[in-house]
Amino acid sequence: MNLVEAKKFIADNDVKFILAQFVDIHGVAKTKAVPADHLEDILDVGAGFAGFAVWGLGLAPHSPDFMAKGDLSTLSLVPWQKGFARMVCDGHVQDKPWHIDTRVVLQAQREKLAALGYEMFTGLEPEFSLLKKNPDGTIAPFDDGDTLAKPCYDYKGLSAARAFVEKLVGDLKPIGYDIYQIDHEDANGQFEINYTYDECLTSADKYVFFKMAASEIAREQGLVCSFMPKPFSNRPGNGMHMHISLGPIGGKGNLFEDKSDKNGLDLSELAYHFVGGILKHAKALSAICAPSVNSYKRLVVGRSLSGATWAPAYISYGDNNRSCMVRIPGGRIEMRLADGSCNPYLAAAAVIAAGIDGIENKITPPDPINENLYDFSQEQIKEMGIETLPQNLHEALIALEQDTVLKDALGDVVDEFLKVKHMEWVEYMRHVSDWEIKSYLEFY
Repeated sequence: MNLVEAKKFIADNDVKFILAQFVDIHGVAKTKAVPADHLEDILDVGAGFAGFAVWGLGLAPHSPDFMAKGDLSTLSLVPWQKGFARMVCDGHVQDKPWHIDTRVVLQAQREKLAALGYEMFTGLEPEFSLLKKNPDGTIAPFDDGDTLAKPCYDYKGLSAARAFVEKLVGDLKPIGYDIYQIDHEDANGQFEINYTYDECLTSADKYVFFKMAASEIAREQGLVCSFMPKPFSNRPGNGMHMHISLGPIGGKGNLFEDKSDKNGLDLSELAYHFVGGILKHAKALSAICAPSVNSYKRLVVGRSLSGATWAPAYISYGDNNRSCMVRIPGGRIEMRLADGSCNPYLAAAAVIAAGIDGIENKITPPDPINENLYDFSQEQIKEMGIETLPQNLHEALIALEQDTVLKDALGDVVDEFLKVKHMEWVEYMRHVSDWEIKSYLEFY
């Protein structure tokens, strides 16, 4: 879309305001509403923000403004907000792309991958919980009848959410989302909506917009749509599985697919090296792909009430094996580590950096595992030579601090990320929980 086409689009759709949108270090959408007749300001100068007011931009109260410059190709209606359009922006400071803006970071990694002749495609799977808040402040699945011990794919559970689903899908399809499946997931009140994969930058843009849509539509219906990794301790959590493949720059085809694969996974040598890089850097990737304290209530060893957590605990890969960190559905890879609290731009950038290390150094992963790892004891896992993912945010942050490959590849954004996340960990450790009160108040 060029400027003339954009102005016609705005006029034809009676757009009054454009949301100049970017994300903070947490991946949370930030916007300014700009009157539509100032479209060119967003493109030329950018919408101005006090960067210190936003998490993780590395700017101080005395720093120059953070200017969000629009990417015209992303201009889209906001169907649930009549009269509004949205444009994704790249951060600039003093008229240069800001190296700590995570969309800029992802673009830098895309350029490194392009120099090798590849581009990355991702299909991001949004899992979320549709909840209500009780008068006492507690949360519960929005549907009181959603109580099955094993509710995955339950018709009644999906039917109860039809007003939300119909509105969400009805708003997203006209603006370019090829939605092909909707289901009730394995936790009460949990759903997943699948749409077609895309080039990784566009895919991240779409994921942010999906979260904006789902959260706002739920709010309008008196509900809470949460992408929190683990809202209920005894039920499976919300992941953001990343389906990943590489294609040739300017060409067509899936370079991860090879039907002659001796392991029967239909993976090419390139794909195996990419997997090798992901497994090598898995502990550091945990910090970026599972970046909240709550994430590690999901990435645990053990079972949930429904029979499985569906989340990885071990650094492993295998065929159609959902107990592994990396599943191979055939001709592509699915990394099951990430969750809804991650920044999709930073997660994709980190995956590219890990994958490039695997490609350049021809890292060959061990043999694939095609057994249910949930059934193995810790002793058996150790005997198999399989390492466990970090079991809390602090462990993951230490792993990231020690991973010089990812730190060098991603640059200063890692230092900013670590600073913010160490603060989060300290706040959590200082918090006195209800469990501690119940366990210790009259014990000692």
